[in-house]
Amino acid sequence: MTDIATESLAVTPAIAADGTGGVDSAAVDAGGWLDLLQPAHLATTLMLSMGVALFAFNGFFVSTVLPSAIAEIGGGHLIAWSVSLYLIGSIIAGVTAAQLKQRFGARLVLVVATLLFIAGTVVAAMATSMEQVLLGRVGQGLGEGVVAAICYALIPALFPARLVPKVFGVEALVWTCASFGGPFAAGWMAESFSWRMAFLINVPFGLLFILLALFTATRRERVFEGSSIPVSPLVLLSLGMLMVLSSGVVGQAPISAALVLLGLALLGFSVVKDRASASSLMPHSAFGFHSTVGTGLWLVLLMPVAQATSSVYFVFGLQHGFGFGPMAAGGLGAVMAMSWSLVAVLIAHIGAGSARRRAIEAGPALQCGGMILVALGFHQGSLALLIAGQVVVGAAFGASWAFLSQMLMEASVAEERDKTSGLIPTLQSAGFAIGAAFAGLAGNSIGLAETSSNEATNSAFAATFLIPVLWTVPAVLLARRSTRLAREVSRLSA
Repeated sequence: MTDIATESLAVTPAIAADGTGGVDSAAVDAGGWLDLLQPAHLATTLMLSMGVALFAFNGFFVSTVLPSAIAEIGGGHLIAWSVSLYLIGSIIAGVTAAQLKQRFGARLVLVVATLLFIAGTVVAAMATSMEQVLLGRVGQGLGEGVVAAICYALIPALFPARLVPKVFGVEALVWTCASFGGPFAAGWMAESFSWRMAFLINVPFGLLFILLALFTATRRERVFEGSSIPVSPLVLLSLGMLMVLSSGVVGQAPISAALVLLGLALLGFSVVKDRASASSLMPHSAFGFHSTVGTGLWLVLLMPVAQATSSVYFVFGLQHGFGFGPMAAGGLGAVMAMSWSLVAVLIAHIGAGSARRRAIEAGPALQCGGMILVALGFHQGSLALLIAGQVVVGAAFGASWAFLSQMLMEASVAEERDKTSGLIPTLQSAGFAIGAAFAGLAGNSIGLAETSSNEATNSAFAATFLIPVLWTVPAVLLARRSTRLAREVSRLSA
């Protein structure tokens, strides 16, 4: 049994842990929300919330103000690279975060990564050309990738198992605030001051995060043998992500499809090379089918791949298929985040292992149903079905994400727990990037951009939203397998 599971047993010695972060008895006190505000956890909760806020708000700020930046400094043909280069930097940095944390300690790495993020922010804010903005976005991506990964890795280390779902509930609330408040705040700053201010607002928040990190992430990590960073898997990963993300810039569908397929092949090869490395970027069981960690990481990847279609086309579809303005469409687009947060908060108190397993298994099944509802909503021109679908998709993530993340953290051996924990947000970003590439290919192949009438447009959107349902089918099967494997291991270890 892993060290974290042993810690969980120490908290509730009379009850057996079930391998999903819960216990088989529902009578155990799972801890209250106010426990996160106790002196022992308050600073850590604030630090992790600030880390998520840096990531979430910055994304909405940038996407909102880039058109204003382009109007001043030009470079509109490079706008897609502002997201692509940021994601590549974030993913590359995320997979190296575990080794950096083990070699130098969480506190030092968090401080340096945040300073890199701040430097990238200042470069972008002071830019006189779009190329300089892109350079700043790379710095932001590298810094935020490390911060997000290490914040995840610190959750099982700094919080007792009974509070972990509540920590994820707080993070979901931060995301909801960002999805609603981010675009409005960025728009107000751009109109009242300058688009540069929307970038620079990250500086004081970054400095506050550094201050919190200095007081909370002070524990020096034990350095495991072979903690050097393998170069060849990292290069293959970088090239693979570059090709996948470049597919959205290329206008011709055959070339885009070739780039996606070649990029995915390189990503798969990077996993194979990494598994053979003495010091790996990922857990050695990553993406296997015979362990909780392997199957669970597939789930972490596939759910964002399916969800990415909504991120790319939902607001766009409301504007072009239903005639909504940008503000109304953006507000309806945030319904998914609201549902995610609400469900995450409502179920965070669940302590029984069987209920947690059901929540994990329900995630991809709900996502499948929600995507079908969204597709039907576009096909029938029904706003009610669209909103219902978004609510169900949000509930899918809210029900499963915290318990899935905790299960993966606790199923990892001690030497690889940082790698597993840090890989969760990194895989989430990679999943959205891959899913966005698939969504772009699907939309272009169906002719989404060429449709003129509302009826034709809605039919094209419906077909586009049906395709990602295919990714939820293996996710449903993998969710059941991962929880079954976790339960079997916990029984053998008990």
